[in-house]
Amino acid sequence: MFNTLFYKPLYNALVFLVDVIPGGNIGVAVVVLTLVVKFALFPLSQKSVKAQANMRKLEPELKKIKEKYKDQQEQAKQTMELYKKTGINPFSGCFLLLLQLPIIFALYYVFFQGLKFDTSMMYSFIHKPDEVNMWFLGLDLAQKSILLAFLAAVTQYYQLHLSVPAVPKAEPGKEPSFQEEFSRNMSLQMKYIFPVMVFFISYSISSAIALYWLVSNLFSIGQELYVKQKMKA
Repeated sequence: MFNTLFYKPLYNALVFLVDVIPGGNIGVAVVVLTLVVKFALFPLSQKSVKAQANMRKLEPELKKIKEKYKDQQEQAKQTMELYKKTGINPFSGCFLLLLQLPIIFALYYVFFQGLKFDTSMMYSFIHKPDEVNMWFLGLDLAQKSILLAFLAAVTQYYQLHLSVPAVPKAEPGKEPSFQEEFSRNMSLQMKYIFPVMVFFISYSISSAIALYWLVSNLFSIGQELYVKQKMKA
């Protein structure tokens, strides 16, 4: 089902783009396919970004509830009441992410396997490109590129910096709770460890993967900045 619904359509889309793009440039095909998928997912990701932004706006109210109600059950009850009152679903971001994961994994696998152009995976109406150009902006996408991997990691860090809310430090002389400590550790790991993982994965597989990640991150950064500016207005 994964191959039928996600992998093969994206694989054939990449082959089609390489075939129709003048010179069969792999780099241009990767950029176009990444943007097509990001625009297709735009309504879902837009809702997720807005939900995260709204959650950040509620942080002062959530802090007041935590200070006012010491009982954990009462805190949870008042928090859910606040979400209901403001019309915010705190789980919408997770739900939308789960919907996108199969497409994201399929797209990643396409760039991992798709440069071989296996005819057995192609639809009958898709033709194998007569010409394939692996050079893009002076870089050979068939080889590893430390520059593209570095740019992918940097843009991933900035995108997480925009999307992941900062966890406030514990008050002086007050022992942080397990939940606060856990949230702080998760936030730090996402902001610093994940970009490092992106760098090593992008560098170890191929430049096409790094290019895909770079374009995807730049699109997400632009989306985050657009939503923030719109909400401020």
